[in-house]
Amino acid sequence: MTDDRASERDRLVDRLRRRTDASERVLSAVRSVPRHAFVPDERAADAYADRPLPIGEGQTISAPHMVAVMCDLLELSPSDRVLEIGTGCGYHAAVTAELCETVSSVEYHERLARQARERLATLGYETVRVRVGDGREGWPEHAPYDACYLTCAAREVPDPLVEQVRPGGVLVAPVGDRVQRLVRLTVGSDGIRERTDHGGVRFVPLLGDH
Repeated sequence: MTDDRASERDRLVDRLRRRTDASERVLSAVRSVPRHAFVPDERAADAYADRPLPIGEGQTISAPHMVAVMCDLLELSPSDRVLEIGTGCGYHAAVTAELCETVSSVEYHERLARQARERLATLGYETVRVRVGDGREGWPEHAPYDACYLTCAAREVPDPLVEQVRPGGVLVAPVGDRVQRLVRLTVGSDGIRERTDHGGVRFVPLLGDH
């Protein structure tokens, strides 16, 4: 990866270490990804601020601390296969790709998907595949996944996403409408086996055709 603005990433990770309980492995993944390459040019100066930034189509790039928290909750292994719902600019997928074997990402907006695919390829993230589609349907062709996460809020996690995660796998998502909670779901052989709450969050809504 490029070393441009590496010192800013170092300072960002120091802040995240104080703000979150994310593992050093996750923090190292955040440090490895040049966030400035994923934000619009006019927002490049703010790339390492720990806050969301607009990326077009009414969507945002998540704050780095939220990316770290969600990656940590997934507890990924290097051999894991992950489903992402909501590619956006591709930043969250890039951080996740530093932690697992493959990321299959579904984006509703064709322009964002195309830009993310090109950006990820340019930066060498060959293990991330991106397609345009309704995130509620997931990407069944590559299932089962070891983990899944949503970068957008759903009133409830769509059943097809749960079904595409293997038994024993994990799903992390912001759930709710006006009031959202970050939840971690453990999947069993007959659906959700365990659900834990990890605090209030604020995400853009999950978009789809249903």
